[in-house]
Amino acid sequence: MAKPVVAIVGRPNVGKSTLFNKLIGERRSIVEDIPGVTRDRIYGETEWNGKRLIIIDTGGIEPKTDDIILKQMRFQAEVAIESADVIIFMCDVRTGLTADDRDIAIMLQKSGKPVIPCINKCDSVGALPFEFYEFYELGFECEPIAVSSVHGSGTGDLLDEVLKELPEAIGGDDEDDSIKVAVIGKPNAGKSSIINKIMGSERLIVSDIAGTTRDAVDTQIIIDGQKYTFIDTAGIRRQSKINDKIEKYSVLRAHMAVERADVCLIMIDAGTGITEQDEKIAGIAHEAGKASIIVVNKWDSIEKDNSTTNRFNEKIRTALAYMPYAPIAYVSALTGQRVNTLFETINRVFAQSHNRITTGMLNEVLGEATMRVQPPSDKGRRLKIYYMTQISVAPPTFVIFCNNAELFHFSYQRYIENCLRETFGFEGTPICLIIRMKGED
Repeated sequence: MAKPVVAIVGRPNVGKSTLFNKLIGERRSIVEDIPGVTRDRIYGETEWNGKRLIIIDTGGIEPKTDDIILKQMRFQAEVAIESADVIIFMCDVRTGLTADDRDIAIMLQKSGKPVIPCINKCDSVGALPFEFYEFYELGFECEPIAVSSVHGSGTGDLLDEVLKELPEAIGGDDEDDSIKVAVIGKPNAGKSSIINKIMGSERLIVSDIAGTTRDAVDTQIIIDGQKYTFIDTAGIRRQSKINDKIEKYSVLRAHMAVERADVCLIMIDAGTGITEQDEKIAGIAHEAGKASIIVVNKWDSIEKDNSTTNRFNEKIRTALAYMPYAPIAYVSALTGQRVNTLFETINRVFAQSHNRITTGMLNEVLGEATMRVQPPSDKGRRLKIYYMTQISVAPPTFVIFCNNAELFHFSYQRYIENCLRETFGFEGTPICLIIRMKGED
């Protein structure tokens, strides 16, 4: 189910980034943090009244400028507007309504998206400043909302209005019954080529120029009665090389493609081997809790001996130590070698990520695990584990109730996870363990 997207736009220096940081500042990810996995600060998540939202921050819009940097900032804002379900239009009460605000308002009205005027720097308690009422002139259906992004006042009212303005289809039942597969990786890893080979036609532009695919592109196919939607994404470059804002938004769209996906194909170029950037790209899928397959492409171009595959496997497992659950496939998008076998693996990891285990079976495994390896203790206090239950799928998420969460060390959590995998499989999917003390909500 796709999360709604909310874009924050406005002139430079009106407080967009401060509001962005305030909105996502309390985010708690349901999958573990992995050291070294980059988080692109132009997007994040928040939760309000049970609804999870993707928030996009943008550079300030200068509507009329010849400055190339400002043009790029305007372009990235336009991309964000296009991607958004709801737009927060941020203005500054201290400067009042400006000509640039009016120009941006016209651009937003043309988008046809719901727009919420958000008037920042209303810091004083009590009556609103006279300048606030100028912003009613913008003529949006939503009335302006006063906030202080520094202090956080008004942000609850703002998010209430966001939820009110979301299209009804967002967050409802997804009518598309296809398995959504995001193909992610560095530029030139063969993402578009492998989709073209699967489709049997040149549906996507393929070239040796890095960055040919700017946007996420969806292509559908039906195999043996099962529908698949392949999402091709722009190659994700190393952060230091993302100099232009257009490239940055290609990264954002790749992140969003992962969010939409059921399964991620992490493309690795056999010629260059696994790199630090590959580790970070794989981390995006892992952090999002997505079922994943590591696909080593251009395998036909490698000279091999009896141990070549084993050496590659070892390097991948060492580099991606945080996702030992992901199967590895060796293919050639050029020749088609083993490309068709990917469907069997996609089906398998998709099913595993949606696997539900009864509470009774879980607690049998938990009981055996704690008998084999005693729970840890500290200064005479021993961890007692009462029971475990599964609360969701994709990724499979389990709550374990115990007497003291501090005693439940990471190493013992990993042991319990391994016991679950030994018994139930969960191939290709992360597992999330939530530790609660008995009596907690």
